[in-house]
Amino acid sequence: MVERQVPRPAEIFELMKFKKPELDGRKRRLESALTIYDLRNIAKRRTPAAAFDYTDGAAEGELSLARARQAFEDVEFHPSILHDVSHTDPSTTILGGPSALPFGIAPTGFTRLMHTEGETAGASAAGAAGIPFILSTLGTTSIEDVKKANPTGRNWFQLYVMRDRQISYGLVERAAQAGFDTLFFTVDTPVAGARLRDKRNGFSIPPQLTPKTVINALPRPWWWWDFLTTPKLEFASLSSTGGTVGELLDAAMDPTISWDDLTEIRALWPGKIAVKGVQNVEDAKKLASLGIDGIVLSNHGGRQLDRAPIPFRLLPDVVREVGKDVEIILDTGIMNGADIIASLALGAKFTLTGRAYLYGLMAGGRQGVDRAIQILSDQLIRTMKLLQVASLDELTPAHVTQLRRLEPRQL
Repeated sequence: MVERQVPRPAEIFELMKFKKPELDGRKRRLESALTIYDLRNIAKRRTPAAAFDYTDGAAEGELSLARARQAFEDVEFHPSILHDVSHTDPSTTILGGPSALPFGIAPTGFTRLMHTEGETAGASAAGAAGIPFILSTLGTTSIEDVKKANPTGRNWFQLYVMRDRQISYGLVERAAQAGFDTLFFTVDTPVAGARLRDKRNGFSIPPQLTPKTVINALPRPWWWWDFLTTPKLEFASLSSTGGTVGELLDAAMDPTISWDDLTEIRALWPGKIAVKGVQNVEDAKKLASLGIDGIVLSNHGGRQLDRAPIPFRLLPDVVREVGKDVEIILDTGIMNGADIIASLALGAKFTLTGRAYLYGLMAGGRQGVDRAIQILSDQLIRTMKLLQVASLDELTPAHVTQLRRLEPRQL
């Protein structure tokens, strides 16, 4: 028989300790977010639909994005046992320099629309975390201001080839003068993808107000306050504004972009160069033969060609063919630190995350970006320890199986 007694108040209070309430609403929200999807939910509540959907959406039926995320979920890990992982090292080197973590912040356009701190928040958070930040040609903060926000960290610049080549050449020169160490030459955007959410929302720069967008924004007065009391939203690197995202891209981008443009840009750029938007093995082999420093396997976050190849599924084939000759970076679909570890195990040297960073930005500005980086960092370090690897160099393909849902038909 269990001996029972009258509960003693002192013992009850010893067992039940109340958590001190957090009065800072932003801090409370962000601390409650344990995953990137939690940050996404906060972001959706706090951001008008047009801005949120621009971040969250993809092209046409959004199949490419869904498949990319599904591919990461269809991973089986194979941990080792009896390895000392009391200390783990998630740092790496990429494109000639260090990174404290094996991921960087991907280039995103229109970023100050999501939150007025925009690229400044991303660049400063990246600098604090010791990871690279990539500024987009379609960024809403200038090259020089990003450098001010991240004066001692690694800044990279993502370049679109414009119809007016002198604009592109001028951006290359400005990025080099500002001390950006790597150029990301983007090759998957001869024209804009059909981003249907943006069309349905009437999303444009500057925002075009309709009764629907006003009604949707009314419950979010904080967003309007930020929008109306901060500098005008416009492209920092382009003078042309006005129109939907697709119209702006189609007006600026040049469908005649060719290998000659890559040669021209390489001649202008003094630092490392990576080509972003590679989606097949043959192009990867050709780029490697040209001595390109990095290849970014990416389908533009599913925002260009829907039903495009899944970068994570393509990764092992590209690594097998050119992995010894060029550094391979993986982009598209990363929502968890475990996704990053799986990519590295299969041969990627580095990864990029775009939406995960933007969900944090919309959820809480600079503090939200810090939180997104922390979530991914915690997840990847925990995954390393559970796989029982103490450094990224210990990861091998034996740690991962890609479970297949979509198998190509054998002809």
